[in-house]
Amino acid sequence: MAKLTSGIFGPISGTIGGVVGAHWKDIAYVRSKPKKSTKPPTAAQIANRGKFNFVQALLMSFQPFITIGFKNMARSKTELNVAFSQNYKQTVTGVYPDLLVDYSKLTLSKGTLQALIAPEAQIIAPDVIKVAWLTNLLGTFDDQIMLAVYSPELKIADGFVGGSKRRDKECTLKFNPKLIGKSLEVYISVFSLNGSRVANSQYLGRIEPI
Repeated sequence: MAKLTSGIFGPISGTIGGVVGAHWKDIAYVRSKPKKSTKPPTAAQIANRGKFNFVQALLMSFQPFITIGFKNMARSKTELNVAFSQNYKQTVTGVYPDLLVDYSKLTLSKGTLQALIAPEAQIIAPDVIKVAWLTNLLGTFDDQIMLAVYSPELKIADGFVGGSKRRDKECTLKFNPKLIGKSLEVYISVFSLNGSRVANSQYLGRIEPI
């Protein structure tokens, strides 16, 4: 059953015959009611669905970072959907089920803000990573740092969003104890204090445990 939430000329919420009315991000829309297929999926469909789920699972690990990193591009999509579009083709290689991630091409944020200059990461304790960069006269000193580390083995990400600033020239992260002893992929980005601008994320390489 459908409802007219704002009178006869308002948006529809619910199902009328083969049409479904719904809302998303304050946008009212209608779509066709999905039909269940009785045909078995083809090999190509299975491969496409497998790759889709593979990329979705990878990006979900980085969701807090992606929410900030693609906020300004998510006008009619979610931040995760925008990140998916950015990473689907460039980041994952191989043929399902033998899919591989090119971590150097993984993008967690994209924008026009000046990126950090020459950031470098090193592990300084079994559970602490340090990143240092050069001063940047083109950026605002109050720009916030976003740092993410990821274990391909455990498929777990950790990090922080905000707190450290561009002017600090360095930051440290005491990461999840589960990641101790694991190889970690490291990413850093920077966003403006009010969140209106963000830089392209930078891949800092793989850090091996000590």
